[in-house]
Amino acid sequence: MSGATPPARVTVGACLSLSGRYERFGRQAAQALTTMASFDDLDVRIENDHSDPAALSVGLRHLAGQCDVLLGPYSTQLMRTAGRLAEENDLLLWNHGGSGDDIEESHPGHIVSVLTPTRLYGGPFLRWLAGHRVPAQLRIVTGRGSFARQVAAGALAEARSLGIDVAHVGAEQLSPDLLPMPWDLFSAGTFEADVEIVRRAQRLGNPPRTICSVAAGVQDFVDEVQDVLNIFGVGQWFAGSSTQPSLGPSEEDFVTRYVARFGSTPSYPGIQAAAAAVLSAHCVRTAGTSGRRAVWNVAARLTASTLFGRFAIDSTTGRQLQHEPVLVRWTPTGQQLVTV
Repeated sequence: MSGATPPARVTVGACLSLSGRYERFGRQAAQALTTMASFDDLDVRIENDHSDPAALSVGLRHLAGQCDVLLGPYSTQLMRTAGRLAEENDLLLWNHGGSGDDIEESHPGHIVSVLTPTRLYGGPFLRWLAGHRVPAQLRIVTGRGSFARQVAAGALAEARSLGIDVAHVGAEQLSPDLLPMPWDLFSAGTFEADVEIVRRAQRLGNPPRTICSVAAGVQDFVDEVQDVLNIFGVGQWFAGSSTQPSLGPSEEDFVTRYVARFGSTPSYPGIQAAAAAVLSAHCVRTAGTSGRRAVWNVAARLTASTLFGRFAIDSTTGRQLQHEPVLVRWTPTGQQLVTV
């Protein structure tokens, strides 16, 4: 990111978890970037951050001197480290993997976010619940960490605005003698924590009438929970949720090529990364340089759409303004998009 005029072929660098805690998501992102390179004139370089902040720091510094564009890691926790490094080293980082509210606004001029902010995750499910169910008490149960707290805070505010009787409780309070009849569940946390919350709720003598889990938005959820039928999931993207893009390949063309290469369909972590590559390369080419300020100025003025959905950022903070989360429901044939 020296600021020199880039060639038509843009070099995209990304630190991704190819091992460790976030491997399942990092590998999807890496495969998606490899696929996207075959559509656009991109040279993709990936460093394994091993799901570790220290390794991430080393990898980002290494890529910064080689690439026109830098994509952040997958993980809200790792993205916090990456954001600090970007500001300290005067870099521009494209955030496709950390949707925390604090991340999207913490380093103005250094982070461009393509993701819906965390506090908005619960909105589609809560609006569905308010319109399709006889009122019942909603329990919001979260794992540890700021991601879960931010999802819960946004969901609480949205539920109250919709007139839903709601409480935020700990997983230890999922006990039959502490729960009303009937009740609904919205859970959020790390993938592993979210899965455990759902399992625990399903084992109760009075299980929830309706379940929505952030983890259920990921295809791998079906491998971890025995009974997924009618469980709702929320996420940043689902197949069929986007329209014809103004930048980059269509969803259909991208998914077809991804499946041909890797033998499986991409989930939203991969689509997020692919969209970040398309948007960042476009901004570098439009700016005529990879210099941070020039590329930021182009990104701040850009209104566009990709296979991931709509894009526009707050021109001061870099927070995403246009992209919206999606709601899915597990059916006998798999996940199905729910229109709210």
